Amino acid sequence: MWAFPAFAAAALALFIERLAGYPTYLLDRIGHPVIWVGKLISWLDTHLNRNTLSPADGRLRGVIALVVIIAAALIPAWFISHLLGLWRNGWAIEALLATSLIAQKSMRDHVLAVYRGLSSSLAEGRRAVAHIVGRDPARLDESGVARAALESLAENTSDGVVAPVFWFALLGLPGIAVYKAVNTADSMIGHKSERHLHFGWAAARFDDLINLPCSRLTGVLFAASQGRRFGDIIDVMRRDAPKHQSPNAGWPEAAMAAALEIRLGGPRFYDGERLDLAWMGNGRSDLNRTDIRRGLKVYGRAMTLLLIALVLLSLVF
Repeated sequence: MWAFPAFAAAALALFIERLAGYPTYLLDRIGHPVIWVGKLISWLDTHLNRNTLSPADGRLRGVIALVVIIAAALIPAWFISHLLGLWRNGWAIEALLATSLIAQKSMRDHVLAVYRGLSSSLAEGRRAVAHIVGRDPARLDESGVARAALESLAENTSDGVVAPVFWFALLGLPGIAVYKAVNTADSMIGHKSERHLHFGWAAARFDDLINLPCSRLTGVLFAASQGRRFGDIIDVMRRDAPKHQSPNAGWPEAAMAAALEIRLGGPRFYDGERLDLAWMGNGRSDLNRTDIRRGLKVYGRAMTLLLIALVLLSLVF
């Protein structure tokens, strides 16, 4: 059996996905792995979750659902990985398959669409940002649209790129498949709505756990992308990240705010309800579309650093 060159495979997957993303013709013909997992999660939510359940029963059923979701991702991924491991060049095919679970290019494209939308009109900017955030776009001015786009870019750099690559490098195709399945479950049922408060508890807590190292690593990458300002950005991140409601989202968001010398966070509206969240960063809070472009440059440099790090690690291990 040919040994799996973990860091080389992760570097190859990150490089290919950066250039090609997920091909549209595949999306049109067979869908996407996240869509497949999403259908399973919806089915489990429909058949196992009930508003009449006690909190304990809701959590128990949520644990059962999470086990099913993990098994549905783990078993086929392990089987494919095992078969590819019998072939000398199977690691390259595994890397190619892993690209479908990395969102580096699609996220860049979505955030760039917000920048281009704002360049046209506020209405176009709101329309574009509505594809990547859950807050009420009609209440956002240009500064609010820019802030929403940058916060989404920062958080999803961790969830959509760094974490999948991290778990792929560590555990191969099974690792990235399980990570993506759990992260999808968290996004669908892990929120604190009345229906999912208990049923989605297990998915939310497990997602928090597996993202802990990746969110911190993402913040470090953002800081490293700014060269000599590395130490100052780390200081701001360590100070402000714990203020965030999420144990993970604050780290990349605070680092992005410090890298751009702006403030992220603050009040926003979800479904008509105002949430007063903590500010992160020391800079100005009045943002514009140019800040989105600057944020994309920070993102691009950070992803290049991640790729270089993986290549160097592949030469050592």
